[in-house]
This record gives sequence, C-alpha cells and structure tokens, in this order.
Amino acid sequence: MTAKATRQSFGEALAELGAKDPRIVVLDADLAKSTMSLPFAKRFPERHFEFGIAESNMIGAAAGLALCGKVPVVTSFACFLTGRLESIRISVAYMKTNVKLVGTHAGIGIGDDGASQMALEDIAAMRALPGMTVLQPADDLETRQAVEWMLAHDGPVYLRLTRQKVPDVHAADYRFQPGRADAVFEPAKRSPKLQATVFASGGTVGEAVEAARGLESRGFAVRVLNCASLAPFDAEAVAKACADSQRLVSVEDHNENGGLGGALCEAASRVGGVPVVRLGVRSFGESGLSEELYEKHGLSAAHIAEACIRNL
Repeated sequence: MTAKATRQSFGEALAELGAKDPRIVVLDADLAKSTMSLPFAKRFPERHFEFGIAESNMIGAAAGLALCGKVPVVTSFACFLTGRLESIRISVAYMKTNVKLVGTHAGIGIGDDGASQMALEDIAAMRALPGMTVLQPADDLETRQAVEWMLAHDGPVYLRLTRQKVPDVHAADYRFQPGRADAVFEPAKRSPKLQATVFASGGTVGEAVEAARGLESRGFAVRVLNCASLAPFDAEAVAKACADSQRLVSVEDHNENGGLGGALCEAASRVGGVPVVRLGVRSFGESGLSEELYEKHGLSAAHIAEACIRNL
C-alpha cells in the first residue's frame, strides 16, 4: 500500500491538466511550494499569479478572471483561504463565478505546524454557501480524478487537501462521482445487520478501513464509506445504511459541528431510527505528530473501532 499527500497529487494533476486547457490560471498567496502548485508555476509562468499574503484580493481577482472566461485555481492553506469567507461568499458563491478554491494543510493531521495553521471549520463554512461544491478526496487516484472533474465543472468548487501522506484506498478501476459515497471496505459476512456503517472523509478514511479490518478479525461486521463529496452529499447512501446498520459513525479531521458529521445527521434525520455517533475535533488544534493528534482527539483506528461496537 503506497501513501502520498493529496496536495502532492493535486499539484501533479494540475500541471498535467494545465497543458490541455490554456484557460486554467493559478493564483497563489506566497505558498506555492507548500500547496504544490509550484510545478504549474514553473511550467506555465505566464499563467501563474503571485499575490503575496493578500487572500481577499486574490479571491476577488479570481472572480474577475472567471468572468473573463478563465478557469482560476486559487490555492493557499485551507485556514487562510476559507478565513476570507466574506470575499468567497460574495465574489464566488453569490456571483456563481467559476472559481476553484483549493485549501491544503487541512485539519489536525498537519501535525507540528500548530493550531494557527489548522483548518477545522472550513467544511462547515463552505457547505453553508449555496451552490458551492465541497470535495475532500481520500487518496492519490481519487484526488487526480476530483481535480480533473473540478476543472471541467462550470461552477464554484472547494477542494480540501491533506498535508500528510494518506494510504491508497481505491482500486485502479475506481471512478470519482460528485455526490456519491463509495464503499472502501465491505465485510465478508453480516447477520442480520452490520454492527455499523462508518462514514469517513479525507485523512481519516485509512484509519476507518484499518478499524473495520480489525473488527472483522474479531467477528464484527462494519462497512466503511468514503465521502469525498460533502456537498452535494449522498443521502441515498445514508438511507441504505439506516436500513442495514445498527448504528452510523462519522469520523472526520474537522470540527465535529457542520462537517461530515453534520451532513450525516441531516440526512439520517430524514429517515430516523438509527443512532449516529460523531467523531471529530472538539477544540482548537495543537502541535504534535499527526498520529499522536489523531489518537488524542479520538480519530485513530482504535477509537473508531470502539465507537462502532461500544455497548452493543
């Protein structure tokens, strides 16, 4: 099993796709090396614009470029980018401009960069904006396909990426579809219902798969659904899970309010009758190794496994 940061997959895909579509332009806020947009900048310097630490101006300029027929890709750390919510709300979402917002270094998984760099409210903010597509791919293959879809799609998109490496969870024949959750782990046996269906996204998907595999070796049946598309969200998958699972569990490297867990509760409430357990960050972040922070904040495979079977 290989592992790669989804920001790296984004950077590689962006440079490749930039050669096919001259409308693609990239706007940076002094972080091209970290966001991995640097390969595009080196290959197409005339289509790369450096704004320095002026994210609001960058977002406004991107909206203008979109209205001129360009496909602007705006990159920065997720916390700095979505922290300019008013600019995104008016210039991108309200105006329905064809701007692609790419936030890297999301969540506590960025590790020792520290709390001030950790985006933990960005999904909630972006999901609240009408017409904003919100994507968080889980591995290299899915990131490349999500980037290709994003650049071909006519409308605003927020793409959330990891700083840390994440394992491959998809087979080579996987095909990304916005609005659809996909099963990355199905237990071999179940009777009569699954103990749980886990909904995971981004950096937590690998942990969820590890948890499900461990539980299967102990005789439990747990499915893992990867939710790369957070808006639109796959309500049909939630309804199916409500019918064949004893509980639903969400796990996300984001504040537990308004993100994946929030989307899951909204969809599950339309069906009812199945308890939902939400695993997410309940405080601001802190400095530490990624794996240490996942363990402390309840996002590790061990914590996910416990949440799936506690008191069953």
